[in-house]
Amino acid sequence: MSNSPMNKRLSSSPFKPKPEPVIEVFAVGERVTHDLHGLGRVIGVEENAVAVDFGTRSVRVPSPYTKMHRL
Repeated sequence: MSNSPMNKRLSSSPFKPKPEPVIEVFAVGERVTHDLHGLGRVIGVEENAVAVDFGTRSVRVPSPYTKMHRL
């Protein structure tokens, strides 16, 4: 069905495609804040997730990091 003419985007369309989300890259030792868990420090980096120590517990936060921000 993806080849259907109904799914094609015309260059003259007034509707723009959604931009690709920019996925942040975090490094071990960086300070971060998370909307749910609060302040923390990155303790591990994987391809699609980071491990963060929030003091009372460590949490694996999967990508994309929409609720986590660098301090």
